[in-house]
Amino acid sequence: MKILKHIVTLMIVGFLGAGQAFADGTFYLLRHAEKQKDGTNNPHLTQQGRQRANNLAQQLSRANITKIYSTDYHRTIETVEPLSQLVGVAVEFYNPSNLKEFAERLKGETGQIVIVGHSNTTPALVAMLGELSVEAMDEDEYENMYQVVLLDDKAVINQFRIFPIKDQINVQ
Repeated sequence: MKILKHIVTLMIVGFLGAGQAFADGTFYLLRHAEKQKDGTNNPHLTQQGRQRANNLAQQLSRANITKIYSTDYHRTIETVEPLSQLVGVAVEFYNPSNLKEFAERLKGETGQIVIVGHSNTTPALVAMLGELSVEAMDEDEYENMYQVVLLDDKAVINQFRIFPIKDQINVQ
């Protein structure tokens, strides 16, 4: 009887966990990490940006990431590449000039999804997914990550920090 009780309890916990994790979408949206100032429109990440990208990978490595989206720029790809390699999920590209269409597509997806964009597109996409207003992002703002949880046609938005902050590493 005790064994049967434990089996039933485990089955209930398993069903609840599986239902919550993938019944609706959880989206992690962020701007690319620090970029080089090389005068081009497609710069690579700085040393600090690469460190932040590695920390992002560590922060999200246990979040059961099922999809990763990025714009097709060096800085955005380099931001999610460590995560992609760590969790074994390929990066898919999206067009930042079609955000409304992309947001509607995302609303139909399930799982744990990472989306990396830019200072002008990330807050806009968060607002479209959450159907709430989101404060604009400054050009020198790299540490914010938004989590948008869509559950039963409702949205919850959380905001987190991605380290390092400038004081944490030696920038030469």
